[in-house]
Amino acid sequence: MHWGRSARIPISDHAHSRIYLEDVMAGSSNETTLVRAGDDAVGSQDMFNKELQTYRKIVGANLMFHREVYGVLRDLLVEHAPASSRFLDIACGDASPSAAMLKTMAIGNYVGIDLSEASLRLAARELDGMPCPVELQCNDFAQAMAKWSEPVDVIWIGMSLHHLPATGKAQLMHDAHRSLGGKGMFIIWEPALFEGEERLSWLARFSLLRDEWSAVSDEEFASMERHMRLADFPETVGTWLHGSAWARTPASPRRRRFS
Repeated sequence: MHWGRSARIPISDHAHSRIYLEDVMAGSSNETTLVRAGDDAVGSQDMFNKELQTYRKIVGANLMFHREVYGVLRDLLVEHAPASSRFLDIACGDASPSAAMLKTMAIGNYVGIDLSEASLRLAARELDGMPCPVELQCNDFAQAMAKWSEPVDVIWIGMSLHHLPATGKAQLMHDAHRSLGGKGMFIIWEPALFEGEERLSWLARFSLLRDEWSAVSDEEFASMERHMRLADFPETVGTWLHGSAWARTPASPRRRRFS
């Protein structure tokens, strides 16, 4: 992919925040054309857009423990992050859980990155009324983090790091460490393998949840399984940390399990 200038598309303007999409552009032409990362990426993204409503249903029914997770995240921010914190939401999606949480506390700045323009337009509505500057970038989050140069205090990624291969996970964690400049917080919420577990066993474990996921239809559950077989590559927590910049930080990583 050739990287060139970027164009900002305003989609909302409020007393406290100006919300826009930032589309990555190719070449030096003045024409606005969104760069795509090849047919496979487009197909995967089209699938995600089709499943967006299913995912919102899953969040609404709390099938993946969003309420508990964002409660823990809020506690961490209140305890450790100053009111002026710059919050980076990697792969923010429609930002509904983040928006609900952040509107109950003080924050200095919010930036959300996601590849789905459909999700970001929903995020713009969810983030309406935030008492701080808000920026939404339509971009591949791994590529965005590789080039990140803006100051940031908190980096949050939830249910997205596992879409990357092992080398991609390590690189993003390195980029997050660099972006924080040796201070601040990098907070991860991801599915993980048990020690010694294989990916196929993890996929089989999810299939056993069908009865508990009664809020979604058989078709929607099957769609989730297809998505996971195509795009989910969880690893053990130890594998993530081994050899990464975070394994060498003075503070030990905090872990919380939801099941």
